[in-house]
Amino acid sequence: MTAPVLLREFEDFAANGGGSGPSWLLPLRRAAIDRFAALGFPTPKNEDWHFTSVAPIAEGTFRALPGGPARSVRLGAADVEPFTFARPDWIRLVFVNGRYDAALSSGAARPTGVTVTDLARAWREQPEVLERHVGKVADYQRTAFTALNTAFMHDGALIQLAPDVALETPIHLVFVSTPEAAGSASHVRTLIVAGHHARATVIESYVSLGGATGYFTNAVTEAVLGDGATLAHLKLQTESERAFHVGTLQAHQGRDSHLVSFAYAAGGELARTNVYTLLAGEGSGATLHGLYLLDGEQHVDQQTRIEHASPNTFSREVYKGILDGSSHGVFNGQVFVRPEAQKTDGKQENNNLLLSAQARIDTKPQLEIFADDVKCTHGATVGRLDEMALFYMKSRGIGAERARKLLTYAFAAGVIEAVGVPEVRAELEALTLRRFAGAGAAAGS
Repeated sequence: MTAPVLLREFEDFAANGGGSGPSWLLPLRRAAIDRFAALGFPTPKNEDWHFTSVAPIAEGTFRALPGGPARSVRLGAADVEPFTFARPDWIRLVFVNGRYDAALSSGAARPTGVTVTDLARAWREQPEVLERHVGKVADYQRTAFTALNTAFMHDGALIQLAPDVALETPIHLVFVSTPEAAGSASHVRTLIVAGHHARATVIESYVSLGGATGYFTNAVTEAVLGDGATLAHLKLQTESERAFHVGTLQAHQGRDSHLVSFAYAAGGELARTNVYTLLAGEGSGATLHGLYLLDGEQHVDQQTRIEHASPNTFSREVYKGILDGSSHGVFNGQVFVRPEAQKTDGKQENNNLLLSAQARIDTKPQLEIFADDVKCTHGATVGRLDEMALFYMKSRGIGAERARKLLTYAFAAGVIEAVGVPEVRAELEALTLRRFAGAGAAAGS
């Protein structure tokens, strides 16, 4: 997947359907692939990728042609039911190997003022909305993987909320990869536009079926929050542990808007989640929570960037990681305060629990402040299970393994409790308990 190879693939893509769509789309794609050719894949010399090598992706041979190798895959409702939280009343779009599957998606009614549709259809029916926003929020000039996505994006979702619309139930996007996806790259794109004082919850689930391996998911979500809008965005990444994932949420926030983000990462051989937001309007705020659970040889990178660009903005950020085996975690949280962003109030925290002597974490909370009237703090911790707490629990008749399991869960519970959707919160609690059911055998060794 060197730049010359991808340039050739792009020409094939453009000639075989990638050039279809409104007149402005192909020039945007070409500008993005040209920008990728200039940037190249990031290397550890890039400060934002200092602890993560993308060589397994860059040296791969992932196909990115429209249609893909898995277009003929047919799944039944029972195949995706485990990922739907048993809520058929939610608006749900399902994508199989990067392609929208109408048969698996829910037919739940869209309330007045709510548009939820697949991107391929939106290109035809609402090109003006896409032209106004696609490529304007997610920065393909700066980020190579966003440039790739912009060049090759084919399917995904458009979510649009009219002003003052409050959607009471979540919108759920399910991205499923199957064994037929091996050797392919899926560049899915989502655009969320919330009008002033609109309110909604959007869940993105990235999952795999049937032992899927050897595929690459490159997902980008752009979110535009109007004045007073509130968007709760939950990303659940449980891809195959023999696959690759890079996902980016990038938001632009108007006055008094609020972004509430929760990023869960437990899958992928090499995975990275980026959460970036620009607090462009006065009084806007961002609340970011994240939980990453690693085992074996996994490498998972969590990156955040909150840019305070107006006065009286606020941000709250808490990320936690639990690492076992020989896994490697990375957290890099950036808070940038522009000179005009007086009265900024920002807090950032990253806590990590190592369950084995071989697991490691690189954590780098950052503050860059160019205003003089702010209140900002940050901090990070790395540690092991509390031996005194283990001893206390064992002295009360709790077995060693159960005690370790309970303490591990208790560590994660603080961020899981921040999830505002009860069904998702319960599922994350169960996943955490199952993930480290036998964890800690090497703790303290």
